[in-house]
Amino acid sequence: MKTVTGHRLFWPAAVLVVMLLANVVVTPGFLSVQVRGGHLYGSLIDILLFGAPLILISIGMTGVIATGGIDLSVGAVVAISGALACYMISGQDDQGSVPGVLVAVGLALGLSAVLGLWNGLLVARAGIQPIIATLILMVAGRGVAQLITSGKNINVNSPPYKLIGGGYLLTVPFAVLVAAVVVALAGLAVRRTALGMLLEAIGGNAEASRLVGIRSRRLIVLAYTFCAVCAGIAGLMISSNISTADGNNAGLWMELDAILAVVIGGTALTGGRFTLAGTVLGALVIQTLSTTIYTTGVPPQTTLVFKAVVVTAVCLIQSPAFRAKVFRRRPGAPPPDPVASPGPADVEVRA
Repeated sequence: MKTVTGHRLFWPAAVLVVMLLANVVVTPGFLSVQVRGGHLYGSLIDILLFGAPLILISIGMTGVIATGGIDLSVGAVVAISGALACYMISGQDDQGSVPGVLVAVGLALGLSAVLGLWNGLLVARAGIQPIIATLILMVAGRGVAQLITSGKNINVNSPPYKLIGGGYLLTVPFAVLVAAVVVALAGLAVRRTALGMLLEAIGGNAEASRLVGIRSRRLIVLAYTFCAVCAGIAGLMISSNISTADGNNAGLWMELDAILAVVIGGTALTGGRFTLAGTVLGALVIQTLSTTIYTTGVPPQTTLVFKAVVVTAVCLIQSPAFRAKVFRRRPGAPPPDPVASPGPADVEVRA
């Protein structure tokens, strides 16, 4: 039992199951999935569909955090990507042209990659602290998105573009398939090659990694670039789903949800070891929480407080130190002495 509960994916999965069961109590048909109009329909499908952008951003954020960094600019990149794509499509004579949409999508993702490259160079080459380097783009990027849209919402009527965030393929939401492919490719890259081990080594000690021959700067730049590309894809999904680019509100505060998803999934903010599967579970927990808030009728003015309380509880439950203090200490037992002399086992290990 201890082996099961000690697994780093146990608690995120357990929290997700509990939240789903709680929704079943409130809404008996919450877990039902039906086929309507040639595509899957149900609350579970909605969670996957609306959670796909967050999953993508969180996957990219995991790579950055694994190197010991942080990226606060992903929300701004979401806004820029969607704004540029919709701007390009709105200026075409035939918005239903597939080549035209592909060009717009390519330019949006290309710009996202450039923005991620900029962040990576500031961190790896210029030596700026990650939180400061990405904060620059977080502030300026939102302004860039509004410059692209001239401060207005850009509406498009493009069936090919609508497919990205609101279309279906083989009855499954296309956005879910895209997110699944990105997660699978990222998983193969970090677990079937040496890339994952190198990222963990950089997060553990970047300078030591450099001294042993690891090109840490290049990998850090790669991590930030990949994160921005993931945010760019998420921006395409969000703007495509509503056929509108909103440079002011698109992706607003999504960087915080992404960081929470990574933490809930079991990756430490200090860098080092990480888990993509845990990040996906963390993103699903957050999206399920958002869905629960709407389905249970939580008053809008208390939504953020409710969400903060639940996330805090989830993080505390995951904390081994918290569980040890609350669930394992015997009544009246004195706390362990942190400065006690090492026992024989400690001496043997040190030897």
